[in-house]
Amino acid sequence: MTDDESPMPYEGLQVLDISQGIAGPYCAQIMWQQGADVIKVEPPSGDWGRAVGVVRGDNSALSLQFNAGKRGLALDTRTDAGRRVLLELASRADVVIQNFRPGVVQRMGVSYGDVTTRNPNVVYVSISGYGPSGPSADAPATDSVMQADSGLMFGNQDEHGHPRRVGVLMADIGTGLYAAQSLATALYHRLAHKEGSHIQVSLFEACAAFQGMNFLEQAMAGARPFGAVSAPNGVFHTSDGRLTIVVLNNDQFARLCRALDRGAWTEEPRFADNAARMRHKDELHAEIGAQLHRHSTDYWMQRFSQHDVLHAPVRDYVGVINHPQAKHLEMFQQLVQPGQGIMPYMGLPARIHRRAVKPAPTIGQHSRQILFEAGLGADRIQKLISGDVVYQAPETDGV
Repeated sequence: MTDDESPMPYEGLQVLDISQGIAGPYCAQIMWQQGADVIKVEPPSGDWGRAVGVVRGDNSALSLQFNAGKRGLALDTRTDAGRRVLLELASRADVVIQNFRPGVVQRMGVSYGDVTTRNPNVVYVSISGYGPSGPSADAPATDSVMQADSGLMFGNQDEHGHPRRVGVLMADIGTGLYAAQSLATALYHRLAHKEGSHIQVSLFEACAAFQGMNFLEQAMAGARPFGAVSAPNGVFHTSDGRLTIVVLNNDQFARLCRALDRGAWTEEPRFADNAARMRHKDELHAEIGAQLHRHSTDYWMQRFSQHDVLHAPVRDYVGVINHPQAKHLEMFQQLVQPGQGIMPYMGLPARIHRRAVKPAPTIGQHSRQILFEAGLGADRIQKLISGDVVYQAPETDGV
């Protein structure tokens, strides 16, 4: 984490985040972690991400993770008055981030053309499912749809050929990371060349980029192998848990044999090299599994550590939080979210330019403050609130 006396890299930068869900909000939240002032604009009913997954109050785990630290403005952009306010805010921002389908921001009056006419140095980020044009441009895109359509499920299929969804929101999160990287480049470009940029990132392209090596593998081999490519390599039950063991070459296999007191295996032709071990993988795994089941996970971890065997316990999330190395690195911050209590928060892993986490906003928590800072008079702000164009959340102790 940065020294309290050191300026944050994006300190003084104003980001207008009008996106919803994951990819756009995560891009903006990365900017916040590195010092930017991020204004989260959402409809009075809230970003749809607030209602997805595990929900408590008006926040979900998703909305907390990707909106922590931002200031919240609830604005009805279906109204002419709301669209005017949004354009005024975009005209003052250094960065605008949106992730709507093509055509939506045009109807909102804050397309790149609308904004750059009034704010030529703006860095404008457009995140979409399939890009701004083409046969799939208007197609709906969720993380699961994209995992299927971009090859991620194909790349994650098991050795029997069954495609499998990766159990995290990889398409959305990965796109947010790529967008943040492109945004950092555009900000450097603006600093060096005094001009803004329009960044366009799609989930489809981001997911393909994430799998770049896999496309090369298939081109080189004609077909990609699936499942483990070495043996032994898998998850085995101990007497009280599960361990993954990986062996990649003969030296590593010999170390495993010593840890298991199976030195004779190194002399057996059926285990002579990886190709032979792959042919006899089922019987090898069965024998290892039977032996591991006799003792605890801690017992085998000590044995494998002594012999430098590639291994790890299969941890749940509580186990990761309590991992000795995680505690040593102080990986998890404490997110003190009003109404939610204290929760673990995992921010950017590079901590040199990362600020301490702050709560995610409630719907409309900072509406009045944001509009006042944007130069709107008190009478106009009150008229917007009275006319249900803007929602200002009631002030609550501790919020």
